Amino acid sequence: MTSPLQRAASLGAQVATTPMRLLENLTEPVREDLRRDVRRSLGATGRPSRAVTDPAEAYLDPAAVARRVHGDLPSMLIGGLTALFLQSLHPLAMAGVAEHSRYEDDPLGRLRRTAAFVGYTTFGTSEEARQAIDTVKRVHLRVRGVAPDGRPYSACDPDLVTWVHAAEMWSFLQASRRFGTLRLTAAEADRYYAETAPVAFELGAEWVPRTAEEMEAYFRRLRPELYAGAQARHARDFLLRGVARRPEDRLVYALIVNAAVGLLPLWARRELTLPTLPVLDVLSVPALRIFCAGLRWAMQPPSGTAGDRSAG
Repeated sequence: MTSPLQRAASLGAQVATTPMRLLENLTEPVREDLRRDVRRSLGATGRPSRAVTDPAEAYLDPAAVARRVHGDLPSMLIGGLTALFLQSLHPLAMAGVAEHSRYEDDPLGRLRRTAAFVGYTTFGTSEEARQAIDTVKRVHLRVRGVAPDGRPYSACDPDLVTWVHAAEMWSFLQASRRFGTLRLTAAEADRYYAETAPVAFELGAEWVPRTAEEMEAYFRRLRPELYAGAQARHARDFLLRGVARRPEDRLVYALIVNAAVGLLPLWARRELTLPTLPVLDVLSVPALRIFCAGLRWAMQPPSGTAGDRSAG
């Protein structure tokens, strides 16, 4: 039995070699079924909301680079998983997740909530985005304790807010550049970081990287504080084992994991004792791009309709 993700990848690869307009009317019923099945596999059961296009209502400028990056579901899936691996290396952030999250019991629920937050703050109205931000801030008030190394932690700590935000935005952008359809310039990459920074400030950060150069400098500065403790290794093993619960989804999940690991900086892969052979990344990229193209085709809205909030 094949999973919805496998079907999407296979059919998308076939359609990629055929004139799209000729096949659109014939394939749309199949694509609609796949769209629904893929969303169900990812834990999204409701209908996706439409992106807000009125600049007066939108939280983020409708012409923002961030909308183009966050609107590509395949690269967002890969980048989101990369971010989880990377975030686990901060011992205080990891303690908060390990001690206050049900990520092992409800991995799809956590994925769905994260996707919804990114969706509201990228494609939603100002009101929707700020409601989502306020919800996260209320949750953060309860996330506090003492990490295994004896240091107190709080999710409201501005430095932890910066870390979580930076790891996510860096991962999303890297995934978009390697597996997405965009060919972003250096200036557009800087715009992406600047456009997404206000979310972190509203969550309580006091400083966040707003250019690619600042992001790289931030990681260099923080590197001595990052390591894979017992909680990080446990999270690593859980992520490698997979959140896919159906056997037919596991092969596809393994493909996504391989892509996510390949995006991590070498120092992060070494710290997490993950494979560091560049040749493996090079060999796997073509297959992963075919998978992404298939999933992208399956999730594409019918012609003449407004785009969905793909991240949410």
